[in-house]
Amino acid sequence: MAEALQTLVEKLQMRFDDTLLDCRLDRAEVTIEIAPDQAIAVFSALRDEPDFAFEQVMDVCGVDYSAYGDVEWATNESTNQGFSRGVVERATGRGPAAIQTTAEQTFSGKGRFAAVYHLLSVSRNQRLRVRIFAPDDDLPVVPSVVSIWASANWFEREAFDLFGIVFEGHPDLRRILTDYGFIGHPFRKDFPLIGQIEMRYDPERGRVVYEPVSIDPRVLVPRVIRKDHRYLESH
Repeated sequence: MAEALQTLVEKLQMRFDDTLLDCRLDRAEVTIEIAPDQAIAVFSALRDEPDFAFEQVMDVCGVDYSAYGDVEWATNESTNQGFSRGVVERATGRGPAAIQTTAEQTFSGKGRFAAVYHLLSVSRNQRLRVRIFAPDDDLPVVPSVVSIWASANWFEREAFDLFGIVFEGHPDLRRILTDYGFIGHPFRKDFPLIGQIEMRYDPERGRVVYEPVSIDPRVLVPRVIRKDHRYLESH
């Protein structure tokens, strides 16, 4: 298996050469990174050329790298009751401090948002991860691959809904999980955990109404009950 994956890496490097921004084999997984303007050409080659033959896209997901590498929950010093977790308050809704989206806090300065594609070659029994960073943090846009793999349709809608990544060329880019009038994108690291609006049934109006959330922002610290030998009482 390792030999086959290394061969795939060599084929990718030989075929796409300078088009690849990154190409690596790590933990028995091959990952490449490409620029948005090269995406359609590369994806088409990965699907159609016999050396690759990635007939299926198994998943398309968004990633927010704004706080990549930061550890918000420090658990090593937790007590046996689980209430002494060290919390560095960063995200909106978890405390007064908000995430500062700077080049230093993004993934190696490449940008805040990325679309990650997981491809499968059934005929060659191989998988490939492809990552594309959106050039604009304020309005992340990457090309849609629906014209290459029709199954990417709902995957891209999900990434748009949860992360706000716009897939240019998508035939029907609408929200797929949140409500029609939802404001914001839930999986962004600066999105408050309590949300921004709440809904309830108003008996006087006879319908559901939407209002700003009435919950005070707070840090949510889960209780952890540890059961291994280090925390059990000795008898």
